[in-house]
Amino acid sequence: MTAKIIIFTDGAAKGNPGKGGYGAVILDSKTITEVGGYKEHTTNNEMELRAVIEALKVVKSRGETIAIYTDSKYVVEGAKGWIFGWIKNGWKTQTKTDVLNKELWQELLPLLKLVKIEWHKIPGHVGIIGNERADTIASGFAEKMTFDLYTGSDKDYGFDISDTSFDEAKAKKRSAEKKREKQKAYSYISLLDGVVQVHQTWSECESRVKGKKVTRFKKSLDASNEKEIIKDFTGK
Repeated sequence: MTAKIIIFTDGAAKGNPGKGGYGAVILDSKTITEVGGYKEHTTNNEMELRAVIEALKVVKSRGETIAIYTDSKYVVEGAKGWIFGWIKNGWKTQTKTDVLNKELWQELLPLLKLVKIEWHKIPGHVGIIGNERADTIASGFAEKMTFDLYTGSDKDYGFDISDTSFDEAKAKKRSAEKKREKQKAYSYISLLDGVVQVHQTWSECESRVKGKKVTRFKKSLDASNEKEIIKDFTGK
C-alpha cells in the first residue's frame, strides 16, 4: 500500500431505516484509532457516509495520502463523481429532486478537499479484516448504542488491517446473490407453522411473516425456481 493512512469504514441500519451505527478503523503509522457512533433512526447509506466523515475528521489536518476502503458503492461513486454533478445542479438530481443525505454530502465535501484520497470499493463480509472490524463496530452501536473503541499501538490491536486479502469464492457468491436480489420476482414463498403459501407480491408475503419468530421466506425467479423453494421448505 502506498498510502500512509489507511481507513476502513462501514455503516449499519437495523431495518433500513431503523436504529443504526457507523464504524471506522484508522491506521496512521503505527497507531490504530477506532471511531463509531449511534443514531436512533437512520439508513444504511447515511451511516456509511457518516463513517467516512467522522474518520476524516480525525485526520483532516494531515497532508498524507489516505486510502479509504468501503463496501459502499453509494459512497465511492458519490464521492468520486456524483457529487460534482449535484453541486453543478444546485444539489438536485437529474430528475430535479433533492439529493438524498444532502447535508451529509455537504459536510463531507470540505473534508475531501483537505486530503488526497485513494478510494477502494471492496466486497463486504468476505473476510477482509478491516472491513469486518468496521462492521462489528457499526453493528455494535446499532444494536446496543455503545461499543468499546480502541486507540493505541497496532501491535496490541489484535487485527492486522493492512491485510486486505479475502475469500474470492465467497465474494463471487455474494455478488451473485446481490444480482439475484435485484432480479424481478416471479413470486414469494413463505413458510409459517409448517404451512407454505405462495404470494404474488412482497407486501402479501411480508404481512404474513413480519414479527413472527419461526418462519422462512424467499423470492422465486420463475416457476421452476418456485417449485424448488417449496420443496426445500417442505422437504417433499
